[in-house]
Amino acid sequence: MTDAPRLKIKIQIHSGDEIAMGPGKADLLDAIRVEGSISAAGRAMGMSYRRAWLLVDVMNRCWHAPLVHTAPGRAATSGARLTELGEAVLRRYRSLQEGIATASCGADYDALAACLLAEPRASQKDREAVASPLAGD
Repeated sequence: MTDAPRLKIKIQIHSGDEIAMGPGKADLLDAIRVEGSISAAGRAMGMSYRRAWLLVDVMNRCWHAPLVHTAPGRAATSGARLTELGEAVLRRYRSLQEGIATASCGADYDALAACLLAEPRASQKDREAVASPLAGD
């Protein structure tokens, strides 16, 4: 049994060729807020420290100020935290997501879903392969 048709809208905010904010980066910011470090946030999300750090680096380079402040070392003030701008960007991005989520409920979506197949038809190439077995075998 297949699931009912669904609408998935993903918001990505670009700075040049880089994705400055998207769903995964927003989730990483949430994890940094909770965990207090990039490495712990990465582990909580099932990603390597390097991957998490690279995502933070992209975010910090795309906005007029960093979204994540890092302090190396083992002192109580070490680790990572969202900056004031990071908190604001995350809050506004989540607000955009909530607004967009309402688009999947309503007459326009219902009309599109009514026309959508539960599964796509086989491609023309697949249908030809089934209809005409190899000659000479």
